[in-house]
Amino acid sequence: MIIKKIVISIFFFIATESLAQTLGGNAVYNFLSQPGSAQVAALGGINISNQSNDVSMSLGNPALLRKSMHQQIATSFNGFLAGISNYSAVASYFQERHQINWGIGLQYLHYGNITQTDAAGNVLGTFKPNDFALQFLLSKQYNNYFYIGAAAKFIQSNYGIYRSSGIAMDIGLTYTDTLNQIQASVAIKNMGTQLSTYGGAAKEELPFDLQAGISKRLANAPIQFSLTAHNLHRLNILYNDTAFNASEGDLRTAGFLQKTFAHLILATQFYLNEKVEISLGYNFLRRQDLNIFNATSGLNGLTAGAGFMHKKLHIRYATGFYQQKVFHQFTLNFNFAGKPL
Repeated sequence: MIIKKIVISIFFFIATESLAQTLGGNAVYNFLSQPGSAQVAALGGINISNQSNDVSMSLGNPALLRKSMHQQIATSFNGFLAGISNYSAVASYFQERHQINWGIGLQYLHYGNITQTDAAGNVLGTFKPNDFALQFLLSKQYNNYFYIGAAAKFIQSNYGIYRSSGIAMDIGLTYTDTLNQIQASVAIKNMGTQLSTYGGAAKEELPFDLQAGISKRLANAPIQFSLTAHNLHRLNILYNDTAFNASEGDLRTAGFLQKTFAHLILATQFYLNEKVEISLGYNFLRRQDLNIFNATSGLNGLTAGAGFMHKKLHIRYATGFYQQKVFHQFTLNFNFAGKPL
């Protein structure tokens, strides 16, 4: 009965939020869409269903917070493009009495030092713009198959004299079949509002996202496959500047198939042994957004990573391609009580 109520609530949120929220490029606090772990980054940037004992996965779907992650901590660093740094951390605790998994997470994006000028171009100094979000997570298991999770976020954004704050919420529902090694999830991300706006301007919309994903680990091979769909509340999520495209001689238009594939991310993991994993991902939307007419990279949209699992420390690395540049993201997992992971 509780699962039925949860599903009804999810569809209610979909109906209301899909009318109120907008696409990522037109939203505020877009840093919330950045992956909070190297494993997610290596799997294409979004993954809400991967079967892994990695607490940092819960930053993308709170329903992935599990009892096996009790007292686990994950810290992540992403050396992004143009000197931008992305930091995240999450810690979990299992409350035995109420059988609830609790978590607290932080995401921080620093844009480096930027020169501050007046309207005439006179240099006034420098400032350090940044965004951060503090998350409180919980999840609970129902019967042997379902997990429900939620995350409440407090958001703060500082761009010199311009500041803004907001609140948001994520809800996740996960179905887990350990016998057949299948896991499927639905997540509703970034439902919320601004509490204060930049310079007293009108309120802007948050990067709402409706996601679904499924992961399957093969019984007779050390491989796991994942398929993730995002922005399911809208059909066309492609950015299309028709004036710019025409000036560059690009008169192509996106068809139904291209619009459909833009929602999808494919990923796979290879487990070489109990201590080493290799991850690959392909993000169709990222590839299409980065491909420039007559000047593109064949590696756009491709991500990769590796994990090294020691008894008490897991180290993961991810990289991805942006035209001629790449990013590098690292995540460390450990148990703050010194127990094996």
